[in-house]
Amino acid sequence: MIFITAKFRVLPEHADRWPQIAGEFTAATRAEPGCLWFDWSRSVDDPTEYVLVEAFRDEQAGAAHVRSDHFRAAQRTLPPHLARTPRIVNVTVPQDDWSLLGEMAVPGGE
Repeated sequence: MIFITAKFRVLPEHADRWPQIAGEFTAATRAEPGCLWFDWSRSVDDPTEYVLVEAFRDEQAGAAHVRSDHFRAAQRTLPPHLARTPRIVNVTVPQDDWSLLGEMAVPGGE
């Protein structure tokens, strides 16, 4: 799978509304057949920073994502709300879901 983590620094005046601002893009991406997950989190240390954790089935699914109409629309509509260019880590990993963190195993819980 293609595993991506990106940090988005949002302008302070848009930070509380970021989930709504990115809402259409998020919903459309989650509906892609090759999208495994597309999840936003907000930093507990910096309220203007959002972290996006996303995964796509394979390189073809990742390529389809960046060629999609909703990705192109996001390229136009999201940057005006950002304080700087997002930072990204993008890797291919040989799995298709989350692994269990055995060092913190919960008895009786998967």
